[in-house]
Amino acid sequence: MQQSDVGARESGKIWLRKPCPATRDGLIVNIVHTAAEYQPKSLRFLNVAFDSTGDAFIAGDHQGNIYVFDLSGNRFTLVQRTNQASTALAFNLHRKSEFLVALADYSIKCFDTVTKELVSWMSGHESSIFSISVHASGRYAITTSSDTAQLWDLDTFQRKRKLNISQSVGIQKVFFLPFSNTILSCFKDNSIFAWECDTLVCKYQLPPPPPVGSDLKYKVFAVTRDGRTLATGGKSNHLHLWCLETQQLFRIIQLPTKIRSIRHIEFIPDSFDAGSNQILGVLGQDGIMRFISIQNCKLLFDVGTLDEGISTAIISPNGRYITSIMENGSLSVYSIQVLTQEINKPPPPLVKVVEDFSKRTGSGQIKVRVVRGKIQRPQKAKDYKTTARILRNMMDTDLENKENDLPKGLCKKSLQMLLRGYGEYPTKYRMFIWRSLLQLPENYSAFNSLLDKGTHCAFLNIHEKYPIKSRKLLRILQRTMSALAHWSAIFGDTPYLPLLAFPFVKLFQNNQLVCFEVIATLIINWCQHWFEYFPNPPINILSMIENLLAHHDKELLQHYMNCGVTAQLYAWPLLETVFSEVLTREEWLRVFDNVFSNHPSFLLMIVVAYNICCKSPLLNCNHKDDFEYFFHHRNNLDISVVIQEAYRLMLCTPADIHPETMLDDFVPLTKSQYPVFNKYPKFIVDYQTQELERIRNDELEYLKERQVVHEMEAEIMRQKDEDKIWYQKQELLREAENKRRDILLEEEKKLVEQRDRLVAVKRDLKLKEIQLLSASRKRFLQNQLDQREMELRRLDDEIERKVSLRGEEVATSAKEVGLRRLEIETQRQLLEQQLAKNENISTQEMKEDLNNYRRKVDLEEQRFHKAVEKDECHRLKTHKLIEETLANAEQACIDTDWKIQVLLKRKFDEAERKEHYEETARLLRNNRARELDVLNALKGLGIKKGKEDEEYPLHSSDSIDALCNRIRRKYHFGTDDCQPSQDDHFEKLQELKTTSLLKPVSSTVLPEGHLSHIPGIDPETHFSLNRKREELERKELELMSEIRNIRYKYAQQARQRYYTPPLHRHYDADLLIT
Repeated sequence: MQQSDVGARESGKIWLRKPCPATRDGLIVNIVHTAAEYQPKSLRFLNVAFDSTGDAFIAGDHQGNIYVFDLSGNRFTLVQRTNQASTALAFNLHRKSEFLVALADYSIKCFDTVTKELVSWMSGHESSIFSISVHASGRYAITTSSDTAQLWDLDTFQRKRKLNISQSVGIQKVFFLPFSNTILSCFKDNSIFAWECDTLVCKYQLPPPPPVGSDLKYKVFAVTRDGRTLATGGKSNHLHLWCLETQQLFRIIQLPTKIRSIRHIEFIPDSFDAGSNQILGVLGQDGIMRFISIQNCKLLFDVGTLDEGISTAIISPNGRYITSIMENGSLSVYSIQVLTQEINKPPPPLVKVVEDFSKRTGSGQIKVRVVRGKIQRPQKAKDYKTTARILRNMMDTDLENKENDLPKGLCKKSLQMLLRGYGEYPTKYRMFIWRSLLQLPENYSAFNSLLDKGTHCAFLNIHEKYPIKSRKLLRILQRTMSALAHWSAIFGDTPYLPLLAFPFVKLFQNNQLVCFEVIATLIINWCQHWFEYFPNPPINILSMIENLLAHHDKELLQHYMNCGVTAQLYAWPLLETVFSEVLTREEWLRVFDNVFSNHPSFLLMIVVAYNICCKSPLLNCNHKDDFEYFFHHRNNLDISVVIQEAYRLMLCTPADIHPETMLDDFVPLTKSQYPVFNKYPKFIVDYQTQELERIRNDELEYLKERQVVHEMEAEIMRQKDEDKIWYQKQELLREAENKRRDILLEEEKKLVEQRDRLVAVKRDLKLKEIQLLSASRKRFLQNQLDQREMELRRLDDEIERKVSLRGEEVATSAKEVGLRRLEIETQRQLLEQQLAKNENISTQEMKEDLNNYRRKVDLEEQRFHKAVEKDECHRLKTHKLIEETLANAEQACIDTDWKIQVLLKRKFDEAERKEHYEETARLLRNNRARELDVLNALKGLGIKKGKEDEEYPLHSSDSIDALCNRIRRKYHFGTDDCQPSQDDHFEKLQELKTTSLLKPVSSTVLPEGHLSHIPGIDPETHFSLNRKREELERKELELMSEIRNIRYKYAQQARQRYYTPPLHRHYDADLLIT
């Protein structure tokens, strides 16, 4: 093993001879950094990062020195001195010579290794950055702290996105997946999310892990090069392996019980496994890094020992080197090729292996080494069950049970917990912590512009009022006070400002910018509302303190009241000197450790706590001088008790008198420019400034005049000395005395006049102030009265408006109801008019149909009478035969009419209507049978009557005529006797009669051929019979038409009695016409 010491060199060789690492440990070189000879100690390396090639890495120590180690070129170079410790490094950017470094002041800087210059400076975190992940393209980076993660564009060095979380859920790590556009975020509650880098859309969330053994909290993470497998670990001896393609936990590896906690895990890249890395390095709490196979859970090799433990380690992207930071702060570089020499023995030739495999498949003699050499990715089970496998340990050495967690960095909450535990911050880091708590912007340009304005006129003679031995300290105080006065005009007239600023000037005398910004931050936050009653003390702040003292210690406040002591005596001296007169340096630093770590109201709680803790000696004081002396000198007091009492007051004070509700939260100074401070009565300050300027000018004039007088006196004395021989010595002395008296009297008069003017001006100012106060009070009261009157008038107008609106609504509703009624009435009239129109139209149509039908019947009757007259000559021969036939037919019609009348009387019985129809049909069939009987009888009578006709032809013709007249009268009387109630039944009978009665008698009863064969009847007689038959049929039709007319008439009468809708009337009219 070779050891290389960087020392004070800025460049050099890493090793002097070519390294030959042993197979046992694989160590190439151990790099240490020792300081100068006068500091016999080594500097600890804190962070390491490889570049994208894997042949070079950068390392930073706790003093801010950053080195580049080129393993292929055997060179190291000091590339930067940051003067502060680095917390994270990244060296795989798209510009190969650039690297990122996260510093202890929460900033990120980008440097160039070639030019060694600062490329960019990024800030935005509020706590220590412990991780930097760079995208595969090298153009994006994610920086992670305990409370946030931020995405940066490395082309423009601008922040793109910021991940904020609640305080209850902290961030463990946020990083890019290798060769992917996916971001993986891991939190302290074991939740893991995957995000799209471009859109920041959540792609998936891994399910919560099953509780196996103990509740495992993830702290370390590692991903294979192909981005398919995620390994997680924490304060347990279990490793969880996740398949990111299926988002399922597919394996749990249990390490030996000697491992209680896992510090770091990382996969070893391999050029021949297509990115599915199978060897995982696990660094336990014992400082030994073990490398296991996640496929068969075999322990392959390990690095590190109990004596030389490893703090953290990183593996090069090409899989050649392991660089580890040891617990003693040195760097150790290991060769992976040497460590895996036994594992990665070259396999037999490919052809031979294939032939052997094909030949020995049946025998099952496959070499184990060949099977282990194959790369197998985690397969997804059908039911996604998680399997746990026990890691088989190959070492029997007993390890110590120890845990060493890395610090999380600075944050206010952790600092407060540290302060509560130790009572103060470490002296070495106190200034750094204060700067972090106060969030100083370090505005160099703005501060220099204030310094360039020179010394303020108010502090030209500060050395006379504050005679400080150290001229350097006096000069710094004068420059700081001048910068404050140039920043805000009120600070030039604030008499207690030097007392307030002096402790900070003495503390930060080597850094005037920090001194100024600390004082400015103190004034803005912890001196809120101090200048509202300028030039008087802050009465409102003193009232808060008095209220707190009244609530927590009434006895002490009553003692103050009995002695005539106010808050201006027991509180204001402590505030205006910020406890610098009553506390020692160490006590003062401890107090302000707590003040700067809490709310601005904590300073007031310290004042109250100081009075309460000094209650015993204060109760023994009865004179104001004693109280004044007490609060201006140091006292025997344990400051830790005061601080604890202040914390108790912060918790126990009610909200109505708690200063936290009256004072604003902490607000840091703005960057690039300081904020404007104008929280004071500007007119008083301006007037006082003007008066002081005027008095100062008067004093200058007075001094000039006095200087002239002194010159005159010197001249006189010289003249006296020169003209001794011309004037007597006594006269010269007497004149000089007289002149001096005159001059003094004049000066005294001038001073008296100036005093009178000042008194008059003060009296006028007081009177004006009283008048202004009274006038403002009157205006305020008048304004209150006017507002109340306006409110009453507004309420009256509102009531009147609502009443008028209600009346309008009622009137509108009534109008709407009336309109609605008119609309309904109009619709009803329109409906009645439409119904009347429809009824008139239907009535007109019915009348027209009836008239047409009557004209048609008249024409038919005329035609019938003409036919009867023409055939009268032919009826004589067949008159007798027709008379008998008509007699039988009359009898049959009578029977038929009787049956029909019986059926018509049952018109309202709808249940028996069908039976009536069948009965009527049966009677018609009987009628037909009788007609057949009549015709058959006529055959016999025809022969008999033929002989009689030959003997008595006239008699027979007369009898036939008489028979026809009788039948005609019968039919007419039968037609008149029909009842209106029978009309409905004729509708059903019409269909039956159209099929029976309307048929010719000759075709249904007696064919024409039969009549021609009747003996004794000539052809003319046959023609007469046919004509009679046709006449009977016409009579039948006329009878039916008359029935229809009667039915129509009764329907009109019924329609006039009862109102039916137009639709029904149309239906009845159509039915009647039919």
